[in-house]
Amino acid sequence: MSKEFSVPLPRTTVTSFAPSRTSARTPAWLRSTSIVLAGSALVAVCAHLAVPLFFTPVPLSMAPFAVLVLGLLLSPRLAAATLTAYLIEGAAGLPVFAPTPAVPGLAHLFGPASFTGGYLLSYPLAASLIAFLFRRASLGNGRAFVRAALSATIGSLVILLCGALWLAVLTHASMSSTFMLAVLPFLPGDALKVAAAAGLAAGWARLRSRTV
Repeated sequence: MSKEFSVPLPRTTVTSFAPSRTSARTPAWLRSTSIVLAGSALVAVCAHLAVPLFFTPVPLSMAPFAVLVLGLLLSPRLAAATLTAYLIEGAAGLPVFAPTPAVPGLAHLFGPASFTGGYLLSYPLAASLIAFLFRRASLGNGRAFVRAALSATIGSLVILLCGALWLAVLTHASMSSTFMLAVLPFLPGDALKVAAAAGLAAGWARLRSRTV
């Protein structure tokens, strides 16, 4: 009689082939961190594209345009994190705020000459609100520009409102005077920023739909 011999094989487990949780999560964390850093750098660059106006202490800046774009392109949480990181960088003394007023660090946000403090502090709220509204608007995928424009308009108004209220408290000016100094001069430029940001968001949405 012949006997069959079996050679024991090494035992393997499913976990030996499964990727570790750490390695699976690391790319997502790196991606989010990269987006936050790149987004805050974009706001910093746009903030330095500022023109002082002789009739108001608030300069004409491209920083709100970056806030609108980030709000339209990022998720609400990531948009808020990006703009919060921007404020932390500026509060720490990094040269990320507009050169006017020429006040560094926390004084640029909360000091006696922080004429733009209200605008800056509203950035995380405005960006996350824009992102939320843009993703919740039920106008159909074919109307991405309209959805983006409406969302960006609301976010832009939030920035203007917070900036005006801050300036009114800081300067003890009347509401009519504050409106003339902190809101009215920036409405035409903000309308152009809304249109440009909405166009970028609509183009990005169209590009993504084609590649999916």
